[in-house]
Amino acid sequence: MHEIILCKLGEVVLKGLNRHTFEAKLMSNIRRRTSRYGRFKIYSRQSTIYVEPLEGACDMDGAYAACRQVFGIIAIARAMPCEKTKEAILENARTYLSRALTEAKSFKVETKRADKSFPMSSIQLSQWVGGALHDAFPHLTVDVHHPELTVHIEVREDAAYVHAPSESAAGGLPLGMGGSAVSLLSGGIDSPVSSYMIAKRGVQLEMIHFASPPYTSQLAREKVLQLARELTPWTGRLNVYVIPFTEIQEEIRRKCPEDHFTLIMRRFMMRLADQLARELHCGALVTGENLGQVASQTMAALRVSQDVTDLPVLRPLIGMDKEEIVRLARKIGTFDTSILPYEDCCTVFTPRHPKTRPDVAEVREMEAALDVEGLCARAMEGRELVKIKYFDKES
Repeated sequence: MHEIILCKLGEVVLKGLNRHTFEAKLMSNIRRRTSRYGRFKIYSRQSTIYVEPLEGACDMDGAYAACRQVFGIIAIARAMPCEKTKEAILENARTYLSRALTEAKSFKVETKRADKSFPMSSIQLSQWVGGALHDAFPHLTVDVHHPELTVHIEVREDAAYVHAPSESAAGGLPLGMGGSAVSLLSGGIDSPVSSYMIAKRGVQLEMIHFASPPYTSQLAREKVLQLARELTPWTGRLNVYVIPFTEIQEEIRRKCPEDHFTLIMRRFMMRLADQLARELHCGALVTGENLGQVASQTMAALRVSQDVTDLPVLRPLIGMDKEEIVRLARKIGTFDTSILPYEDCCTVFTPRHPKTRPDVAEVREMEAALDVEGLCARAMEGRELVKIKYFDKES
């Protein structure tokens, strides 16, 4: 027999009659994500998805790393199957975990017996295997409370499996089961994290980015596309719609009060994201807004920006502090790119004293000086679609 990957299900197990739909979607996502690492048989048994290599050339390290970033999997382990006899299980544990058993100082054995026809109880099998392993590795001490190594045995329908402790995985729900949304992607820390958090709830994302050349550079554009690449291990392939925003910003600067510039700019961004979402049949918008972080993110300001769309606006970072956001950015691998010192359109023409308590009716009156429909139409006509494929730093 050969080593396989065990993917433990998270929230999917709580689903009712439609659970099989979630599992089928999850297996499809795993199949697509592991395809670059070889041919695998992927199937579901007893709240676990099995990723079994069909050829010796399969890259198990690559497949394991990819599976850890698939939403819907809460824990993951590499395991070695064997026959369902106590002797085969002992030999499997002794050889497969030989290095870990040699390096550890204390251990215990934990058994889960899903196959109730197996002649020994979970406790009996743990005690028998544990005693034999202690004889084979006499330097080990048994510690049932805080062991350095736990040997896991799972007796299931098809075989018995031995593995070291599972590692945490992405969690959440399978991508694609939560509908689709348009996510506003800037070059900062927040928007990639918010995109990740909504994708974790099973939402397929379309990305929209606003560029203002010559005020924003080619390097700033590449920074944003790199952020999208760094999200793809979690989200899969992404489409980034780059919207020209220079004309809109220059018109706002010419015809609107300076203290309202950022607010009116945000309204245009929401309008354009709304148009794209309707065109792509998406059900919501996603932003990285965080309550009170900047002047355009007060309650009153958020009401003003949301006034131009009736789609749900999902703000997963709304109640988080910056340290939490930074910690997540580091975890998902976007932080180092986010802090590169390239400008984005949100920093162009920043008002010296921005309005923090705007009034919706007042802002609407200010916008009357602008050709809103024409500006939006020209921006959408000039958009560019950049397709981002799955990104792997090692490749």
